[in-house]
Amino acid sequence: MTAARPRPWLLAAAAAGVLVTGLVVPPAHADGGGAAPLGTVARTAGSARYTPGPCPRTADPVPALEGARCGTLTVPENRSRPGGRRITLAVAVVPAVTRRASDPIVWFAGGPGDDAVSEAQLAVDGGLNRDRDVVFMSQRGTYSAHPALTCPNIDKFNARSVGLVHGAPSTGRLHVRATHACRDRLARLGADLPAYDTSESAADYADLRAALGLRRWNVFGISYGTDLALTYMRRYPQGVRSVGIDGVLPPSLAGAGLTWSAARQGFDGLFRACAEQSACARRYPDLRGTFERLVRRLEAHPVTTTVRVPDRPDPVRVVLDGGVLVNWLTSATHVPAGVPRSIDALAHGDPTRIAEQWAGGKLSPQAVGRLAHGLAYGVFCREWTPYESEADVIRAGRRAFPSFPRSVLANAPQLPFLHADCRAWNVPPAPASIRNKTRSAIPTLVMSAGFDAQTGESNGAYVARTLSRSTVVTVPYVAHVAFADSPCAQSLTVSFFRTPAAADRSCLATVRPPRFETAP
Repeated sequence: MTAARPRPWLLAAAAAGVLVTGLVVPPAHADGGGAAPLGTVARTAGSARYTPGPCPRTADPVPALEGARCGTLTVPENRSRPGGRRITLAVAVVPAVTRRASDPIVWFAGGPGDDAVSEAQLAVDGGLNRDRDVVFMSQRGTYSAHPALTCPNIDKFNARSVGLVHGAPSTGRLHVRATHACRDRLARLGADLPAYDTSESAADYADLRAALGLRRWNVFGISYGTDLALTYMRRYPQGVRSVGIDGVLPPSLAGAGLTWSAARQGFDGLFRACAEQSACARRYPDLRGTFERLVRRLEAHPVTTTVRVPDRPDPVRVVLDGGVLVNWLTSATHVPAGVPRSIDALAHGDPTRIAEQWAGGKLSPQAVGRLAHGLAYGVFCREWTPYESEADVIRAGRRAFPSFPRSVLANAPQLPFLHADCRAWNVPPAPASIRNKTRSAIPTLVMSAGFDAQTGESNGAYVARTLSRSTVVTVPYVAHVAFADSPCAQSLTVSFFRTPAAADRSCLATVRPPRFETAP
């Protein structure tokens, strides 16, 4: 989910995007694909058609695509309207380093709204293609799909909002105005907005497996991609050998309220790690209490400062209030070593460190024009808000953080003004079945992270109750999407796909906490 977007690698500015041309590599025989390498044969399956072609444009250079076999999958935009518009989804197959198995892994990106093809480097850097080909397909509406339902106007407003009070009604009105403008622009372009949701995306992947000629494959989903993976394995279990989910978002619980529980778990994991490290505990006693007092103080009396951020010639005005502090820490768990020092500096009157990080992330070039808001709001407004009231969100926040003011609790982490946004988006709710639990005997790796403040550790145990052949692990001392940051999570994931019944978890005992910074 956008609240659960795995973007620790997007903290720094990126290079400009380029067009990458797919190169055919020596044959890599795919299960069910005959002698031709996977991804090189045009094929029609039902209403979908796969066509080989060049690799798509990506927002940044992706070296992993230099040896990929690429193409497009063409599918109906709305399957309830067979004669309606068709859309194209970019596909890239990154070949295995050493082929030991013919069934590939398909990667489900997060967001909702992140582009899977652009995440190919993350998968390769983690060794996911060590034994198997890895298939990446842009979910409908995302950056390398056509049409791409991105909305740079929302991203630019988010950048400007660093100078506004986070939860103020005036900020909310501007936020919703940007959302409405995005909706109107996409509607004018002809997008059938209710067709951009998890159900249609799951059907796209079912069509992709058939159009690639695969008898079976494996699924790996991160963040919102775990919601999609659980939906997919419930609706299209045929041909799924195994599933890995990392940073778990249960479809039956998904919503803004769940992010409060996740924040509590992730924050406490980090605070506990500091308390267990003698130097950190001595220098920053009661870090949790200090943080919560700061949230209350800043919400009552916001602090305004100016900072310099990369690629900006002039100083940037930043307002820090209680809501900003919560949202900052939700992301800062990805760089935990400096968190205690930053909180302590703010407590002693120096907001610079936190203001620089907050503004730097919002004003980064990587924050503009990449997320498919058209898909994100399709998921939020069809599958979440119809089944959760604004009062439900506040109650969930109060359970997690009873001392926080109502004005903070009204805007869940990374999802401000969500219900108002969805009223502006104005799409019908999805059928209630989208919220069903997934009950399955497919071997499933359920992986959580000890510092995950975006999809809490408890989500993993929750979904595993109805997955009879699940392997449940928590990787300590890392934040949302353990695979992105943890060599242990990477090796564990690769070993699971090699032998789903006997994943090698031995590395978990060797993971060590960060060495927290201690100021004089």
